[in-house]
Amino acid sequence: MRSRYSAYAKGLDAYLVHSWHPDTAPSSVELDPRHRWVGLEIVATSGGGPDDETGTVEFRAAFTIDRGAGPRPGELHEVSEFVRLGADERHRWVYLAEAR
Repeated sequence: MRSRYSAYAKGLDAYLVHSWHPDTAPSSVELDPRHRWVGLEIVATSGGGPDDETGTVEFRAAFTIDRGAGPRPGELHEVSEFVRLGADERHRWVYLAEAR
């Protein structure tokens, strides 16, 4: 989760696609340059340990957005599902979807 937040903050769209599960990943990501990500708070986690194949992360990501009238604060609050890919993918964790 932290690496994906950092990718949003740094505008690394290719990394975001790479860190997304192949079954749910968009072909590309267009980041809004008006967003400035200013903080990440991990609220809760479940699973995601060394022996787990799935995990969830509840987080709040603070941002500012400037639509021409000066920056305004905002927040993204989400519970995200992550899965560990197999050995052919070096057992890396990827974002699957927003939890329902």
